[in-house]
Amino acid sequence: MEDIRYLENKAREIRRTIVEMIYKARSGHIGGSLSSVDILVALYYKVLKINPKNPNWPDRDRFILSKGHSVEGYYAILADLGFIEKKELETYCKFNSRLTGHPTVKLPGVEANTGSLGHGLSIGVGMALAGKMDAKEYKVYVLMGDGEQAEGSIWEAGMSASHYRLDNLVGIIDRNRLQIGGSTESVMSLEDLSDKWKAFGWSVVETDGHNIKELLDVLENIPITPGKPTLIIAHTVKGKGVSFIENKAEWHHRIPTDEEFAKMMEELS
Repeated sequence: MEDIRYLENKAREIRRTIVEMIYKARSGHIGGSLSSVDILVALYYKVLKINPKNPNWPDRDRFILSKGHSVEGYYAILADLGFIEKKELETYCKFNSRLTGHPTVKLPGVEANTGSLGHGLSIGVGMALAGKMDAKEYKVYVLMGDGEQAEGSIWEAGMSASHYRLDNLVGIIDRNRLQIGGSTESVMSLEDLSDKWKAFGWSVVETDGHNIKELLDVLENIPITPGKPTLIIAHTVKGKGVSFIENKAEWHHRIPTDEEFAKMMEELS
């Protein structure tokens, strides 16, 4: 339980950093960044085999943030772990900064440029297939948005992963049910999402995306089914941690006022 409490406290810390980065930069995607924090914390502080002192270690696990616009939590964690200096977070979205609104490989610890939705899983399939061909034991984790599931390339990649029996590949969907245009079910209905992925040959598990213990119970037992890629549907809340922005689509990409920022930081303390 001490480990879980540590990770829960770390998630609160990362959420505070996200809010501060977006407020100071006057730019960013706050809702989806907050919804994905617990997933990122579970991965980076407990699951991924990585080495901040040697980011290109050949046997490292690979992580791809396919929903690249929700980059603030990703940057905050890379800084906290020592891939970059924490002071560099102050340059987020400023002229000539490496910390742009979507991740790029210019930054240590970033495996792929992402941002155009639908591309991350295809990249992950390639990395996982390379791992199989080279007899490597690393795993590849791809975090996707649920609105992103409307992209056809997601399903092409899903079909390929099943065909090549990539049980070293883990797809994670941040299922917060909102995207920039409103609810996912009104923009482009997804359900039954689990059955769709099962039909594409994946082993599917659903979990509470804000319960770090539940996330670890799944992530530490991959592959769920030998010979099959794993898809985790992590049920989350957009804007998680800040009561007055939770489950509100307008906070997909909105900057807090001075008063809102003060309230956010108070709630997250």
